[in-house]
Amino acid sequence: MATCPECDAEIEVDEFDVDKGDQLSCPDCGSNLEVISLSPIELDIADDEDEDDEDDEDVIAGEEDDDTGDEDDEDEEEEDEDLDE
Repeated sequence: MATCPECDAEIEVDEFDVDKGDQLSCPDCGSNLEVISLSPIELDIADDEDEDDEDDEDVIAGEEDDDTGDEDDEDEEEEDEDLDE
C-alpha cells in the first residue's frame, strides 16, 4: 500500500509490478503520481507532461531568436563552396 501525497488516499500498489520512476494515477483524486521509492513504496506528484512541453517550446523559441545561427549558416555555405572547387 502507498499513500497519495495529494489526497492521502491509500493506493494498492504491488511492489513487484512497478519500478522507480513509473507513473500512475490516484483512483480517488486523479492526480498523476510517480513512484519515487520501492521499499517502502513512496509516491510523489508527477511533473505534468504539459509543463515539460512548454519548457521545450521555450528553448526552441529561444533558438529561433538567436542571431548567431545566421552567421553559422554563412560559414557552412562558404565551406560548401570551397569543397565544390
